[in-house]
Amino acid sequence: MPAGDSTSHMATRKRTRPPEERDSPLKQAITSALEDMKAVNVRVLDVRGLTDIADTMIIASGNSDRHVRSIADNVARKAKEAGFRPLGTEGARDGEWVLVDLNDVLVHVMLPRVREFYGLEGLWEGGPALPAAAAAAPRPARRRRSAR
Repeated sequence: MPAGDSTSHMATRKRTRPPEERDSPLKQAITSALEDMKAVNVRVLDVRGLTDIADTMIIASGNSDRHVRSIADNVARKAKEAGFRPLGTEGARDGEWVLVDLNDVLVHVMLPRVREFYGLEGLWEGGPALPAAAAAAPRPARRRRSAR
C-alpha cells in the first residue's frame, strides 16, 4: 500500500438493481393514466445508475393547474387499481408541480413554465438543464447595492 493513499484498502460496493421489465404493470398503469388525461410531453427517464431514490422518473405536463392535479390524481388512482400503493403525493394544493411517489417510480406532473424553469430532464439525463434557446438568452442585469 502506498504511503499517501489511505483509502486504497477500502472497498466500495455499488448497489445493483435488477434490470426493469419493459412493460411492468406499474409502468403500464402510469402510461395509461397519462394517456387517459391527455398529459403533454411525457418523458420516461431511467435513473438507476444516477440515484438510489428511484429507478424511473416520469415527467409530464398539464395545460393548467387543474389539469396537472387531475393527471396526478388519475396516476395515483390507476396505480392503486393495479395493486401499487402510492407512498405519497406532494404539491396537489397548488397544482403547479405534483409529485406522485410510487416507490421505484416517481411521477412529476408540471405546468410547462415550471417544467422549463427546473429542467429536470437535463438534470437527470446529464445534459444541459435548459433548452439551448433559454441558455443563450441574455440574463437580466443584477441590481447593485448602494454603498452607505
